[in-house]
Amino acid sequence: MIRKLLRLRASHGRLESGSGMISGVFALCLSILCLLGVLAFHFPQYLTTPELRHHVYDVGAMRQLLFWSMVLSGGIALFNAIFGRTRWLAAIAFGIVVLCLLLGGSKVQVGPYEQSTAYLGLDWFILDLLGSTLLFVFIEKLFALRKDQPVFREEWRTDLHHFLVNHLVVGFILLATNLLVHKLFGWAARDSVQSWVAGLPFPVALFAIILVADLVQYWTHRAYHEIPVLWRLHAVHHSAKHMDWLAGSRQHILELLMTRTLVLAPIFVLGFAKEVIDAYIIIVGFQAVFNHANVSVRLGPLRYLIVTPNFHHWHHSQDQEALDRNYSAHFAFLDYLFGTAVKSDRKWPERYGVLGDYVPDGFPRQFMFPFVWKSSAPAVDATPRD
Repeated sequence: MIRKLLRLRASHGRLESGSGMISGVFALCLSILCLLGVLAFHFPQYLTTPELRHHVYDVGAMRQLLFWSMVLSGGIALFNAIFGRTRWLAAIAFGIVVLCLLLGGSKVQVGPYEQSTAYLGLDWFILDLLGSTLLFVFIEKLFALRKDQPVFREEWRTDLHHFLVNHLVVGFILLATNLLVHKLFGWAARDSVQSWVAGLPFPVALFAIILVADLVQYWTHRAYHEIPVLWRLHAVHHSAKHMDWLAGSRQHILELLMTRTLVLAPIFVLGFAKEVIDAYIIIVGFQAVFNHANVSVRLGPLRYLIVTPNFHHWHHSQDQEALDRNYSAHFAFLDYLFGTAVKSDRKWPERYGVLGDYVPDGFPRQFMFPFVWKSSAPAVDATPRD
């Protein structure tokens, strides 16, 4: 049974329909998330994000979500076991649900605990993975660009590992970026400017914060491509050979830290209101995932104004006309303004990834790749290319 599970984990491709494999994998994944949720209830001070548990979600609602997720996972597993549909997979999923119940399930009592401890963002990982999967897999099935691309395509495990690590270290990223922004850019903050910006009407302020952030994002992103030492980091992100909602998670943690610090700096200095920042975070979070998704969306003339999946897919292309182009994250007109927009007669690129395919697969090797560049990349490919 364990060998079968390990083979399944190491595999990729389309799941066989009608055998219980699809529902079995769903039940297994959901049961694992349930187990992680139970652990988060047992150790909230170490496994949950303070900003989320204090200001975003309700603990009672999370208990209900955990309860019904266990019911759904266990129910699917039991159904498959009774009707002989991939029983080994059903048994593992059902066993994990039973373990959740033995550990207290959704009724784990949370007593007083110390608030200011180092933590892993396990709750953020669970909620974001569950929400992103349900939303974006559904969207990709409805509007698929490459209809033959399965959910579990090649290198899906590498991107899931990036997703996991970058979510778990959210506490470190928040702490480090806040410290760097205040230390490096605190001198530029002016009360008069911040008061004026905070008083802007919400629609104007929202447009302004996205524009300011995208201007910084554009030049930072361009620097990653044009400065060789920075390209070492950014090449990891561009090594994905397939575009889908999970591909955008492939990002070296040092790049993540640097980019967030530089983008948050003008937002802090200008003093945007909290509700404006919250709205911006929602927009940037959605676009970061959606623009990598396997969806056929171009938006007509609007594609010259805002970044769409079509626009960003070209940025990840190996096609000659797309190298070092389309840097914007939100407003496509910035690339047209600065002369870096892709010009092609074709609607979509043919191939994705780093030109030369010299970035290794697997999270550990990609983490180390920027530091062992000379032994990994051919000299001809050591110049910035996407």
